[in-house]
Amino acid sequence: MSVSTSHRPRSAGKPAPVLLVLAGPAGSGKSTLCDRLVEAGLGFSRVVTTTTRQPRPGEINGVHYHFFTPVEFDAKVGRGEFLEWAWVHGERRYGTLAASVLGPLAAGHDLVMSVDVQGVESFRSAAAANPVMQRAMTTIFIVVDHARLLARMEGRGHDDQAEIERRMATAEKELHEAPKFDHIIDSRTRDDDFAALLAILEKARAKAAAG
Repeated sequence: MSVSTSHRPRSAGKPAPVLLVLAGPAGSGKSTLCDRLVEAGLGFSRVVTTTTRQPRPGEINGVHYHFFTPVEFDAKVGRGEFLEWAWVHGERRYGTLAASVLGPLAAGHDLVMSVDVQGVESFRSAAAANPVMQRAMTTIFIVVDHARLLARMEGRGHDDQAEIERRMATAEKELHEAPKFDHIIDSRTRDDDFAALLAILEKARAKAAAG
């Protein structure tokens, strides 16, 4: 299974597993929130998603992403191995392998992941056909105001100005999807956002327990 840490099976009497799906524009901090939840010692592992882009400095295959060539990605699409996949910014593809989610959930493991906004609709469709996933999944959208988001993108130093402008335009479109999510985090500081995520986690656990 493609998760960021190993697990022992959940014993009888433990809560039902939870899948937190975080989405938001580039620079919203969704990846940071996922990592912090994993590091908090609450039993979560991060789903490792896939991409056809090249690794950035410091990124490790199988830890930050599964990095596939376009040919490898196409082969997996053809075999129906993805829960969802999409073109992002018209150049690269990102996706989530079914084995990275369904197996761990069936074994009772808590998962957290970040996914492109357009991929969440595919997750909703997959959950509608899978009772375990439907029970476990809670979707969360991270809203960031324009000035703060622009400052974050520029501060990351990953992208040139043309890429930043394209990402900002995409972010404006993605904002219209926010009402479709189970919960919204109005991003402020990292600590504020994490506190909001923990509050949502309590609601997600109650949902999973209710079935």
